[in-house]
Amino acid sequence: MPRVSVIIPTRNEEEAIGRVLDEVKKALSGWDREILVVDTDSRDRTREIAAGMGARVVDEPRRGYGRAYRTGFAEARGDVIATLDADLTYPADRIPEFAVRVLEGKADFISGDRLSRLRPESMSGMHRVGNGILNVTFRVLFRHRIRDSQSGMWVFRRSLLAAFDLRSDGMALSEELKVEAIRKARFLEVPIDYRPRVGEKKIRSVRDAVKNELFLFRKRFGG
Repeated sequence: MPRVSVIIPTRNEEEAIGRVLDEVKKALSGWDREILVVDTDSRDRTREIAAGMGARVVDEPRRGYGRAYRTGFAEARGDVIATLDADLTYPADRIPEFAVRVLEGKADFISGDRLSRLRPESMSGMHRVGNGILNVTFRVLFRHRIRDSQSGMWVFRRSLLAAFDLRSDGMALSEELKVEAIRKARFLEVPIDYRPRVGEKKIRSVRDAVKNELFLFRKRFGG
């Protein structure tokens, strides 16, 4: 059976990481799997909880959402890579469905679309506005009618990484991955449920939105 590598970046996620890992293990029961928790200098019990539940903990002292994922990509050994946040927002039970679609050749890269059926309590108004602006920018610059350019749930063939030019160490890695997948692979968005975050909020809506907006222009025009 092909192996699925699940990568979860963490920083101070002790409130939710155990429940996330429970969901991943239940979803992939019977699959050949590896679970990698890439920890960026947590100061709580995140690493201990993850290791105790059988995850392979990869320490990445350099902070950054993109940096954590790029480290995880280098460590992963599965045929298919799946990603989730450590705050219980994404539905781990959709991973097998998406992995099967990839393995059957129906897509090379699947991104979960949070926004098509988003519940009001799952995302702040400011965050929704920021996502909307970034989506419009993405559509104009890359001529693709993406529905959720900032989603952090992806399932894709690991072999794609050799062709991707990934440079972001920050939140912009999410949109950069999608740009690369749209340019170089068969990209598919699938609606998913998105839940309210458990634990400390990490995203700063205005600052991160501005950085991501600027990154899209640099990615498009090669700056």
